[in-house]
Amino acid sequence: MNAIESLLTRSQVHPRWQPLLMEAGRTMDEAYLEDLLADSAWLPGPDKIFAAFQRDLEGVQYVLFGESPYPRKASANGIAFYDAAVDGLWSDSGLSKSVNRATSLRNILKTALVAEGRLVPTQEGKIPQSLVAEVPKAGMVQTIAELFEALQRVGFLMLNATPVLHPDRKPNREARYWQQFMERFLTGLQQARGEQLPTLVLWGKIAEQIQSIPCAKRYPQLVCEHPYNLSFIDNTEMRTLFGKIRILAR
Repeated sequence: MNAIESLLTRSQVHPRWQPLLMEAGRTMDEAYLEDLLADSAWLPGPDKIFAAFQRDLEGVQYVLFGESPYPRKASANGIAFYDAAVDGLWSDSGLSKSVNRATSLRNILKTALVAEGRLVPTQEGKIPQSLVAEVPKAGMVQTIAELFEALQRVGFLMLNATPVLHPDRKPNREARYWQQFMERFLTGLQQARGEQLPTLVLWGKIAEQIQSIPCAKRYPQLVCEHPYNLSFIDNTEMRTLFGKIRILAR
């Protein structure tokens, strides 16, 4: 078993994705992949690197690219923006303490609350905890697991443009190891889906580099700032998308 086969097996990748990812993996430096297998210092680690592909290929409507894994072992699990250190989303005062500490997740939830018409920001455009506390939570997702199950149901595949966060290399440099993989992945996905291509959702500067891949130009695209930025909540394209998919409904 070569390195890419081992990583796919350890991440429990769904069988529908395995041929496509095997082909993409063959474009990579085998020595680099062997180093990943032998090293446990990077995140999310060899057992989780391809965890986003545990879902079936069937039904994928959006391929979301974030930038890189969370910089905390408790949080990084191979699924973009899924903070594994978070459980409950809400509290009596609004968002839970763990969500409030996870800036990107906090802004994603606030965007969804506004887009689904569950609250209206203040005249200054702010969304304080007191407003979130007033939202009736019955019938809404309650945990981060339920939130990401909802994202999967509406067709999201949640990837990072740089699947590896290495303590000795910056994400921009790490992304270079994955450029050919991502190109082959998108080419293979196009071949698998034909004319029914999913929309690429690119959040942040590193994710935007996906646009430079020639075959990416064939895909519908939604591009915006990283949700770490407060301006994400006011992004009209994101509000339209979140209003359409309604991921807070249980």
